[in-house]
Amino acid sequence: MNRGFYTIMAAQFFSSLADNALLFVAISLLTSMNAPASLTPLLKLSFVLFYVLLAAFVGAFADSLPKGRVMFIANLIKIFGCALMFLTVHPLLAYAVVGFGAAVYSPAKYGILTELLPPEKLVPANGWIEGLTVMSIILGTVAGGALVSERGASFLLGLDLPGVTTGAEAAMAVVVGVYILAALFNLRIPDTGARYEHQERNPAKLIADFANCSATLWRDKLGQISLAVTTLFWGAGATLQFIVLKWAERSLHMPLDKATNLIGVVAIGVALGAAMAARMIPLRKSLTVIPLGIIMGLVVCSMIFVTSVNLAYPLLALIGFLSGFFVVPMNALLQHRGHVLMSAGHSIAVQNFNENLSILTMLALYAIMITMNLDLDIIIVMFGMSVAGIMFFIGRRHAANQREHDSLALIGEEKH
Repeated sequence: MNRGFYTIMAAQFFSSLADNALLFVAISLLTSMNAPASLTPLLKLSFVLFYVLLAAFVGAFADSLPKGRVMFIANLIKIFGCALMFLTVHPLLAYAVVGFGAAVYSPAKYGILTELLPPEKLVPANGWIEGLTVMSIILGTVAGGALVSERGASFLLGLDLPGVTTGAEAAMAVVVGVYILAALFNLRIPDTGARYEHQERNPAKLIADFANCSATLWRDKLGQISLAVTTLFWGAGATLQFIVLKWAERSLHMPLDKATNLIGVVAIGVALGAAMAARMIPLRKSLTVIPLGIIMGLVVCSMIFVTSVNLAYPLLALIGFLSGFFVVPMNALLQHRGHVLMSAGHSIAVQNFNENLSILTMLALYAIMITMNLDLDIIIVMFGMSVAGIMFFIGRRHAANQREHDSLALIGEEKH
């Protein structure tokens, strides 16, 4: 890996660290406002909303400028979202603005990998990026929990930061500082020299072009399988985060600042799985990991039997490990197929649209279940079985694609 890749990793690490810490600061703000429990998953929903709404446009924007500059602009938008929280704007709205910045950031973050590295390095690169992103989730989650704890608030207020009078403001000041650090790394990202043909600016044509790119990726035999898996993974992962927080409160009797440690344990498992997949699974064998997705869904169901913290930690680490091991090869394959079939920015935008539409859908369903006061054990079983079932059908679809490919190849040989 070259020096530019490590600069990208540093920028991604600090930006993701701030995103995850800010989520728990926002959850704490909602709690202090005595907001209904159903608003908590809506925080994440508001964050990913712009990934869906702007999907047709952010790919073209990412391809219109050097990727490092795009990432810098996106981090400035995130800082503005934090500033809105300082101005007592509702956390849902302020976090949505941060999500707007993240939506702009993502196509550049992943698109630059295909510009900087050859295809054979995409799986290891994704392993590094996913592993480091997961480390940022771990530290961001733990930091978020520490920032909103009584001890953390007392420490920060003791520093007498200018303009800071409450624990929440002190926590947000720390998050803004991390975003600024990420922006400084963005300025050091090298220009890869990749240039794309003039990007369309007409909204109607951009939407038509995006629809065509999306259809191209879904029609591709390899693209459709990898896209389906990553779409399911991100929707399930976002929902699992809130299920674990609720489960920790109900079954393990843990407060929010302690429950965030469980999210960190899942993330450690993902990091280990991602690292192992990067070492063991070459790009050409990426589809062999599909059965692990089925196993992960079934393991999630076993959460209903666990009431001990000592059992919760290894169980959540296992769930994370299985997730990381099967998503990294799928992500690398999807990036490769997208780069082959269209430009980097456009393919990542299609990926983001599908993955975040999945997050929106699954979080909305979870919020509805919470509003209906559905028993948490029922929610966990429905969630785990849905993941296992969908992964099973994706595996069946891949097998059918393989049979069709083999049949066509046989017909071609017979004609010759």
